[in-house]
Parts: sequence; C-alpha cells; structure tokens
Amino acid sequence: MRSIRPVLTLALAVAASVLLSACTSAEADPEEPSNTRAAGAAVTGTAPVMFAFTCRTGKGDATETYTTYSAVWEDRRASCTATRTTGSAMSDQQADAVRAADGTATLDELAAWCAVRGAGPWAEPVRTAHAAQRAAGLLAYCPGHPEHDRLREALATYRG
Repeated sequence: MRSIRPVLTLALAVAASVLLSACTSAEADPEEPSNTRAAGAAVTGTAPVMFAFTCRTGKGDATETYTTYSAVWEDRRASCTATRTTGSAMSDQQADAVRAADGTATLDELAAWCAVRGAGPWAEPVRTAHAAQRAAGLLAYCPGHPEHDRLREALATYRG
C-alpha cells in the first residue's frame, strides 16, 4: 500500500491542476490562460504548461503538494520544486519570462521560484547581472506574487 501513495498523490495533483490554474496573469495565480472559450466550443491547439509544487513544510523531511501558486503563498513555503503536470507548450507570458531571464533560469525554475515566498530572489537584494536577469524573468512570470513590488524595487535599485 505504501508504494501506491506517491502514485495517488501525483494523480490527485495532476487531476487538481487540470481543474485549477497556476502562475501567468496579473491575478494571484499566474498560469491561468487569458483566453476563454464559450461552452461547447471545440478546443484545438496546444495548452500552456501547468505545474504542481512539492514544498518542504519545515517539519523535518515532510513535504506537501500544491496545485496553485496562491495555495503555496498562503502557506508561506520557502522551498519548493515544480513538476510539469499538463500542457504541451509555453504560453506567450511563460516564453517572455524565460527570455527575460536570459539563460539564468528555465521555465521549471521560474515556476518553482514563483511558488516560494520570503526566500530566494523574493527576499534577496539584486546585486549581480545574473540576479537581475533572474529577477526580470520572475517579474514577467509572476505578476501576482505577493512580493512582486519588493522584487521590482530591488531590480530598479540595482539598475540605478
């Protein structure tokens, strides 16, 4: 029965991620597609990449899995990994964020950093070109992040 639990957890995360959106709009969860279709309309083409997040809870090696950024932000997690759950292509916003990061972060890394709060790029000053590129990528990827303004100010200070 123990070997089934991780499979069930991942299956639930995948199912929930289909129902819930994640990190790419100006709302709290940035990966929600900006275009909507009328009920009954045929859906064609590709879907943007969506993620689930496995975050340390701070209680030893314990982790918790989330399907939206806002749920992670609410629990104030500071250490997460992102796992692609659905989608076949980056949205325009995701692609813009990866370009803004200019080789300093992959889409998966931006997603994982977008999930955390009070740690990493969101809490550190921007002191290097590498950190500035990563910050630019995060600002493009996570406009609804609770610490977006702080990171934007840190980047502006670095750029002087």
